[in-house]
Parts: sequence; C-alpha cells; structure tokens
Amino acid sequence: MPHNSLQTLRATLNETILGSEQAADLLLTALLARGHALVTGPPGIGKTSLASTLASSLGGIFKRLQFTPDLLPSDIIGYNIYRQQSGEFDFVSGPVFSNLLLADEINRASPRTQSALLESMNERQVSIDGETKELPDPFLVVATQNDTSSTGTFPLPEPQLDRFLLSIPMALPPETCQLDILKLHGSGTLSQESTPCVLPLEDLTALQKEVTQLSISENLQRYLLALCQAARSLTGQDHAVSVRGTLALQAAARAFALLEGQSAVHPDHVQAVYPHVLRHRLLTEDTLDPDPILNTALDQTPVP
Repeated sequence: MPHNSLQTLRATLNETILGSEQAADLLLTALLARGHALVTGPPGIGKTSLASTLASSLGGIFKRLQFTPDLLPSDIIGYNIYRQQSGEFDFVSGPVFSNLLLADEINRASPRTQSALLESMNERQVSIDGETKELPDPFLVVATQNDTSSTGTFPLPEPQLDRFLLSIPMALPPETCQLDILKLHGSGTLSQESTPCVLPLEDLTALQKEVTQLSISENLQRYLLALCQAARSLTGQDHAVSVRGTLALQAAARAFALLEGQSAVHPDHVQAVYPHVLRHRLLTEDTLDPDPILNTALDQTPVP
C-alpha cells in the first residue's frame, strides 16, 4: 500500500539522519506536493545525506550537481553536439533529466547559471536550440544552501526563490542527539550500502494525485489568504507574497495532512508549513529575520 510505504520512508529518513525529523517531514511534504525544496544550514549537518537517502529510497533517477562559480547552464540542462560521422546533432542530456536533482550549494553558481533551472523547476521542461524537451515525471529539485558564510556566493534571484515550495532549515542537533550520532558511527554497524527502494515511483505518483484531491474547506482557504495578507501587511509590502506563494501554502498543507494520515486539511497542518512556505518569499532586508514576522502573523490571524 502506498501509505504504508510512505510511513516506512518517513521512518527510514529519521533513522538515517538523526535529529532531522522536522526536515525529513518537510522534504516529504515537498515531494508529495510536487514542489521543490531549498534546504539551508551550516556545513556538515546532513543536508546532502538527507537528500541522498530520499533519492535512494525512491528508486528513481538521482543526479547530484555541485554548483560552482564556473558552472555553465549547459552543465545543468545539457547540450547538442555535432557528430561528424553521421552529419547530425545528438543531444547530451544534463543532470536535470532525473527524478531527483540535488543542487548542492546552489548559491555558489552565477545568476545566469541559477536561472537555467527556472524553466525546469516551473514547467518541468527545458528549451535547447529552439526545441522543448520534457523532464522525467516526477521531478524534484532539492537545493542546499550554506547560510553561515556569504564568501564566494551569489544571492538567489527572487523569481527562483518563488519556485521553491518550501524552505527547510537544518541546524546543529542537541548534544544528546550528537552523542547518539557518535555512538551510531562508532558502533561499526552503520551500513555503507545504499538505501533500498522503499517508495516506488508508481506509488509516489498515486500519493501525489491523492494530495490534489484532499478536502480543504472554504473557511480554511480564507484562513490561508488571511495568513498571506498578514505577512504582506507586517512587511509593509503588498507584493511580498505572490499568488504562487498562496497556492504553495495550500499544496503544502494538503501534502502535510496526507503525511499525517488525515483525509482533510486542518488549521494545524497549515500552521506547520506556513513559516517554511513563506520564509524565503518575504522580500525583506538581509538583516531582517522573517521568522518573527511569520510568528506574529500566526498569532494575530484568527483560527477558523
């Protein structure tokens, strides 16, 4: 059953990357909602390992791309090469032709290269030399970003940030959890083998379709709109949250409700994903932390 496989995958992620329960749930929420995820945090806390474990558990095509300042758009989407023997052009596909693309340290590439992902993230296709090529289905981008150092990085453009369904923060786990990690790695029992496929792609597709059919009341939709408007009012910018952002909040709430085994969306599902849907979309100054704004919006907005 797809739901049993989903819970098995959830447990696998939690067991593999200790202390990352919330990040794992949010990553699965993005997957179920057919959205992309931006994982932020300092180096060495398991961002890449979490995405790699998810990819292995799905059993689809997984590609990892290390973003660097000299990376070119063709390194992402691919290119046409002329074969002299045949007198024809052959297409060499890039890493974007996968079910899950891990864009490691995405903010280390130039804006021109970052923008090469825009069409693929939004339309799930790429255009090369006037020809449109469809990407595999499902297609998910999990991008990681080091938020502790800006040396050698380029800020992600606002249109690209808006294409990410969720922003997932990861931090250093508590000391007790770090001790468990030391024990796990020091026991010699940690397997180096890849994680077996837990959720086949056909089961994932069925779950993604179920998410779109999950019941959400009009009162709750009005609550979504009120939360987004509260964020706009508190930042003093009417364009702080786009319509895409509102739709993303509804999709994420539905996906999280399914992950929790519910047949309808409730206010607590909306509240759980709200900060992660809007955090990267708020057009605030670099020195302004959006989390207090989002917390205030949650506190001030009446719950239906």
